Order: sequence, then structure tokens, then C-alpha cells
Amino acid sequence: MKNKSTALLIIDAQFDFCNPKGTLYVPGAEKDVERIAQLIATHGAEIDEIFVTLDTHRVLDIAHPLFWEDPNGNTVAPFTLITAAAVKAGKWRPRFSPEYVLEYLEKLESEGEFKHFIWPEHCLIGSRGAALDDTILHALLSWTHRTGTDYKAVIKGTNPLTEHFGVFRAQVPIEGAPETQLDQKFLSELEAFDQVLIAGEARSHCVATSVKQILQYAPELISKVILLTDCVSDVTNFGYLADPIFEEAKEKGVQFITSKEIQI
Repeated sequence: MKNKSTALLIIDAQFDFCNPKGTLYVPGAEKDVERIAQLIATHGAEIDEIFVTLDTHRVLDIAHPLFWEDPNGNTVAPFTLITAAAVKAGKWRPRFSPEYVLEYLEKLESEGEFKHFIWPEHCLIGSRGAALDDTILHALLSWTHRTGTDYKAVIKGTNPLTEHFGVFRAQVPIEGAPETQLDQKFLSELEAFDQVLIAGEARSHCVATSVKQILQYAPELISKVILLTDCVSDVTNFGYLADPIFEEAKEKGVQFITSKEIQI
């Protein structure tokens, strides 16, 4: 007999992250989505709500190459680290909103958020890359047809002037831009459940930052969170970013188990 209300939060399970042909493919993600789909197939009747987040960007985004140039006017390459000091020194130049961008970098660094990296153009609005991975979509459609409950989509990242890893808030919220502010409504929705399963991509960035935001802004949710360790993978060479966040989360009561061990 079911005695717990359960939500499944699937973070950014999109083509560009989960498919080897995606522009920001996360190695291992194609297996993660298979395990997430299996979880939904096995435990779908016990899952009350499924939330999927969708990273969604414009081409001219603060974390995309075309936003930046070097002193010779060349577009910056993906995976370039850009610091406030380097911008002040003239090593890199933003092509748009230069005064704001410098303030943004300084705030990002002073608040201890992840350093600013340039990514390949990914999850562009309306593109195949921004769409849910087929394996996940098919699992969601099957679940909705079986349960009569529609999955809920949460879009993030549409503001081009701030990075938006965590699903609850942009890295640096922008005054007057509600889509970048803390999404208290979403947090409150999740708090209504007895347990919240978290899976998706990438462990090193969007999953880790989302967990960090729960620790910061929703302490009452911490004991309800279960992170499915076999349903998340790292951007290559960036796994170290998540480790201290997850160590703190574990100490504070977040559970870390595999999808096969889950009991609903």
C-alpha cells in the first residue's frame, strides 16, 4: 500500500546533453536516461508528479562564444574560462553590455558561484538540441497515458545575461527579470511531497547547483530529497565541482542511492 507522495524531478534531460550527437554531450547520459525511463516504467504508478526542466538559450548568450571576442575581434572558443580580471586586462571583451558583464563576473566570483566558462551553443530555443531526449519523452508519454497525469515542464536559461545552472534561480539574478529570481513557487510545489527523487544532467553543474540551492533556500526540503546516483553524469573533467556540494548535502540529510535501490 502506497503511503508516501513522490515527485520525480528530471533535470535537463535534453538532446544536446544526452545524445552523443548533442553539442554539449555529457558522457554516460545516454545510459542515465535509460535508467530514468526504467524507473518510470517500474514505479510509475507510485510517482505522483514528474517535473522536467528544460535548459533553453539564445545564440547570443553570456555563456556562448558569439557573445565574446579577443583583442583581435575573434570569437572566443568554447570551454574558455573568463574572469573579471581577464576582462579588465583586455584579454576578453564582451560584445554586448560591457559594463553590466564586468559587474556580473565580479558578483559571480564574490559570491563563490562556479567560474564563468564559455560553452558550445546548446539547447537553443526551438532547436532539436533543446528538446527532451527521445527515451525520456517516450517514458513520460507512456506514464501520462497510464496515470492520466501530465508531466510538468519548467523552462530555465532564457535570459541571455546570466547563467542558469540551478533549476530554482539564475547564478546572478537580474533586477526586474522574474525568470532569473528564486522560483519559490516551484520550491513550494516540491515541498508538498513526502519525497523528491532527483535525476538528470549534468551532475557537475545543473544537478549540483540545484541541490546547492535547496540547501540554501529550502532547508525543509532537504530531508525529502533522494538523488539517484546512477541517473546523473558529469561534464568531462568537471566532476570536482559537484563533490563538495554533495558532501555537504549528505551531511545535511540528502539521500544518495541508485534507481534500483529506490523504494516508493
